Amino acid sequence: MSSPNDASAVVIGILALQGAFAEHEAALRRLPLKRQIYPIQVRTVEDLNKCAALIIPGGESTTIALLAKLSNLLEPLRQFVKTKPVWGTCAGAILLSQSVESTTAKKGGQELLGGLSIKISRNGWGSQVESFEAELQVTGLRNSQQPFNGIFIRAPVVLTLSPLPNDPSIEVVARLSPRLLPHNISGPVKDDDPQTIVALRQGLHFLTTFHPELTADDRFHEYFVKECVLPQVTVP
Repeated sequence: MSSPNDASAVVIGILALQGAFAEHEAALRRLPLKRQIYPIQVRTVEDLNKCAALIIPGGESTTIALLAKLSNLLEPLRQFVKTKPVWGTCAGAILLSQSVESTTAKKGGQELLGGLSIKISRNGWGSQVESFEAELQVTGLRNSQQPFNGIFIRAPVVLTLSPLPNDPSIEVVARLSPRLLPHNISGPVKDDDPQTIVALRQGLHFLTTFHPELTADDRFHEYFVKECVLPQVTVP
């Protein structure tokens, strides 16, 4: 493994305030890429400044936001999101959203980083006991004919896509069958409804409402590095 001081190493941070950050780090270390990737855990502004890209893990979005604020990381993270590749999984997806529903129980609402032109619902799939797994057909992954096992744990649900005319276009990477949508979503849902989206990309930013880091399948990590990160990195 290279070090962050190697000129050729691409430093990818994992926000390590709360949640499944260690699993993301392990997945990045497993990637068999020609370009050297060096994952680091980010807890300070100094850590963040070393990074070419960032992963915000699953966990509890309001807790992550509060700890980021207490660590003086909230505003630096918002600035980072404006210019660097960022991937949010589950709670991280919530933090990257433009607006969030179901935050009335949280005093003061939900601090967000922005970056994705979407509205999302916290815990849209229900409680912990309603967590589930589903096979996803994903175009763009290596061996795309092989389904990806999506693990959904108190996962958020994408409600609307709302890009402005000058925003990057939104690319849907993976959807879930409407028959698997949460019981609390009312009315008929079509295959192309935003609520079926479980992975999307907009410009430099990537979102998954499930937890790829909890599987031994590293293809989503490979996708993020190859498609979002490396094209933005200048070869020394």
